Amino acid sequence: MFDLSNLKPAAGATHRRKRRGRGTSAGLGKTAGRGTKGQRARKSGNARIGFEGGQMPLARRLPKRGFKNPFKKTIAVVNLDALGVFAAGAVVDETSLREAGLVRGSFDGIKILGEGALDRALVIRVQAVSKSAREKIEAAGGTVEVNGG
Repeated sequence: MFDLSNLKPAAGATHRRKRRGRGTSAGLGKTAGRGTKGQRARKSGNARIGFEGGQMPLARRLPKRGFKNPFKKTIAVVNLDALGVFAAGAVVDETSLREAGLVRGSFDGIKILGEGALDRALVIRVQAVSKSAREKIEAAGGTVEVNGG
């Protein structure tokens, strides 16, 4: 009968606990599998990660280069010619751009650039628009709403 009271692990899935230091006939007596003498044979025998026995560690031997700006903003760019997938009068914002597959990943903002032409009126709601893109959008009868960023 199969029920929760007689569940057992599969054969070979579990191992018996090693009882170290219980006499030589037990197999792991005397030095208890630590070998003889040396740092690793002692009670607190493992040095911290990165410790190289007093030698100058690799992290300090290698030169440090560059700078990572913690305040850097990453901006996704979309060119005007890519906006041809939207119908006339559509609202183009972050969610619609993601649904259309024009923006993927995580970004702090989206900027529309003026590469290409636009032949329909769209309502653009993004964080930034280039000067040439703004002119082309408004020439096509669309509007631009820049919302922070």
